[in-house]
Amino acid sequence: MMHRAKQTCWRCHLTRREGAMARCTRRELLARTATAGVGGLVLTSAQSAGSYRANEKLNLAVVGLGARGSYHVGMVPRVGENLVAVCDANRQRTAAVAKQRPGVAVFQDFRRMLDEMGPRLDGIIVATPDHTHAVISAAAMRRGKHVYCEKPIAHDVGEARRLRDLARQHKVATQMGNQGMATDSFRRTLELVQDGVAGEIREAHVWYVFGGSGPKARPKDTPPVPEHLDWDLWLGPAPQRPYHPSYVSAWWAWREYGTGCLGGGGSHSIHMTFKALDLIAFWEGRAKGTIRIVPESPEPCPENFPRCEILRFEVPARGQRPPAVIHWYNATEEELRRRGIWARLEKIAGRSLEWKNSWTPRSGSLVVGSKAVVHTNAHNSMCALLPEKDFPQAAGRPQRFPSVGSHEREWMNACRGGTPGLSNFDHSGPAIELLLAGNIATLVNRP
Repeated sequence: MMHRAKQTCWRCHLTRREGAMARCTRRELLARTATAGVGGLVLTSAQSAGSYRANEKLNLAVVGLGARGSYHVGMVPRVGENLVAVCDANRQRTAAVAKQRPGVAVFQDFRRMLDEMGPRLDGIIVATPDHTHAVISAAAMRRGKHVYCEKPIAHDVGEARRLRDLARQHKVATQMGNQGMATDSFRRTLELVQDGVAGEIREAHVWYVFGGSGPKARPKDTPPVPEHLDWDLWLGPAPQRPYHPSYVSAWWAWREYGTGCLGGGGSHSIHMTFKALDLIAFWEGRAKGTIRIVPESPEPCPENFPRCEILRFEVPARGQRPPAVIHWYNATEEELRRRGIWARLEKIAGRSLEWKNSWTPRSGSLVVGSKAVVHTNAHNSMCALLPEKDFPQAAGRPQRFPSVGSHEREWMNACRGGTPGLSNFDHSGPAIELLLAGNIATLVNRP
């Protein structure tokens, strides 16, 4: 029998009601978190802990203090809100925040944080590894807390669907952390596409210049768990495994903890394509049929993700919209060039695929219409209608999706009862379902 490397039972951190969650599967844990009635809070308005005035500060917590979580720890007070608590399974990280911000409460267990902070907490920002996004978000929403979750919001298809349902049930403000959707460039271009400027869309290409690790075996050595890390809490609902530093330092590369480039990069790059093709119609009951996902570069990777990932998403007709095909590519640029994919994409775009002054300048997407091609960078924060000479600037057109300055601020406005964020779980849940279904295709290597 396999035992966890450190014999600290989750139950010692839990209330009696939640202690039963400690050893159940991810699916069971999420279902229980979603449906438990004792202590649950069903809301009748968009506010969780009360009614907010426009100038009243939100009390927020950050769960997960890695790179993104550390950013949020600074961002919350910088935009004028109250950072009241932080949480991480790594005590070194919480100790560092406590030293810098002595008034902030620190926790290792998110459930204890939610219980002890109670009504003093309005919302949480989730920035943990992918495999714990859903259980933390679900527990918070069940308590009536607003949730901003870094991308992707879930680790598997069922989790994404459950989070969308929970957000609706508890009427809380949600947002996934794909910041490109907050930019004027994305919103103005999307308006033009939805107005038909690009014409009929039958094809889209989304690519990420990265690539997976290829097949790797689990490490066989079992080093001791560092004293500052609660390995049980880090694993959360994932299967029991002995501790190994490669799981913690490169969690994104392992299927049990990460979601690969489909979840990491696709969570940024897919949104212009998803909205331009009106794929939400399948989730809203306006379209029938099944999106078929075909892997075109099979490489057995039961533990990790393929070095070269090529998928074809075959999309049925949606009402008056014709069938369409979405192509996904994830590999090094050298491999994409070797396969002729790079040249084909540049021919479609009619220009270089590189974006200047972009964090990931050579990744992006192309939405191919009968009248124009939409070219975006990886984060969808820089967009262009091509050929550019044929399309005047959109300045002066009425804005349907006005910018609010930042992705996080849009969520905070929604917490106060404002307009829902453009990447709330009604949108991001289905988008993530689509991407994570792609991970299933690369795992089984068949449609």
